[in-house]
Amino acid sequence: MKILTRMAGVALAVGTLFAAAPVSAEEVVLRAVSSFQQGSLIERPFARFVEKVNAEGKGLVQINYMGGPSAMPPFEVGNSVSSGVIDMAFVTAAFYTNLLPAGDGLKLTEYTIQELRKNGGWEYINELHNKKMNAWYLARTGDGVPFHMYTNKPVEKADLSGFTLRVTPVYRAFFEALNASSIQTPPSEVYTALERGVVDGYGWPIQGVLDLGWQEVTKARVDPGFYTVDVNILLNLDKWKSLSDEQRAFLNKMAEWVESTNAENEQINAEEAKKQAASGMTVYTLEGAEREKWLETAREAGWAQVLKAAPDTAPRLRELLTRSK
Repeated sequence: MKILTRMAGVALAVGTLFAAAPVSAEEVVLRAVSSFQQGSLIERPFARFVEKVNAEGKGLVQINYMGGPSAMPPFEVGNSVSSGVIDMAFVTAAFYTNLLPAGDGLKLTEYTIQELRKNGGWEYINELHNKKMNAWYLARTGDGVPFHMYTNKPVEKADLSGFTLRVTPVYRAFFEALNASSIQTPPSEVYTALERGVVDGYGWPIQGVLDLGWQEVTKARVDPGFYTVDVNILLNLDKWKSLSDEQRAFLNKMAEWVESTNAENEQINAEEAKKQAASGMTVYTLEGAEREKWLETAREAGWAQVLKAAPDTAPRLRELLTRSK
């Protein structure tokens, strides 16, 4: 009931905001939110997408970007795009597994989004979004951006016994498979938890640590990275169907463009690693058998979690997302 009440409040606010905004009969204005802080590295591709759509889509498609978590709590974004409270969302699948449990498998892809569009992977992912959450899977960003473990204690092998780590559902199963204890907290509480020694570390992508200021209370990063960041641009399916062929073609063109910017992530990752080092963070690098155990445990623990949550769809998803079946 609380979620429904908040969603109704958001819907009322959105309606009020746009009631006085006249548009031409040919132009559609899409109401959009992001589940990530505006100005952060993870959010940047969406900001660029919005800017390009609005510059090139005048008279056809415009996006009214309402904001990030301050506009709508991240875990409500999936429900809101599904129900049509908003038209478009920039959101990771980890925030809407209540609607699409198999979405947790998107982080496990071993293919780029361009490859998935060729091998049938995108089509199946879109089908799941259509059926399970009334959404159109327009585009994916984050390819080439791995997650890492960050720590204030030395890590010499793929065994986290004695560690207490801040987790999200993305890597909880992986860390626990390596014998760590876990605590789930909002990002806003991570800094204090590290500062007070409540947790020994956390998981996060290579990008974004400095955006949050966590380098001030983080001593080290563990290499290699694991999984792949998935942040997706979704549209309410009914809204997508209501668009003209020309409008859909334009948005597909914009989707192809924003997905092409994933190629920039290798350089951004390198720049972020240098900034982390400059802040005083060291790196614990696992090699040989310990490295293989780290990566294999991440992969198998991740898929075990998805298979348990979505036994009807996860096997097909795994076939499409992984190179070795």
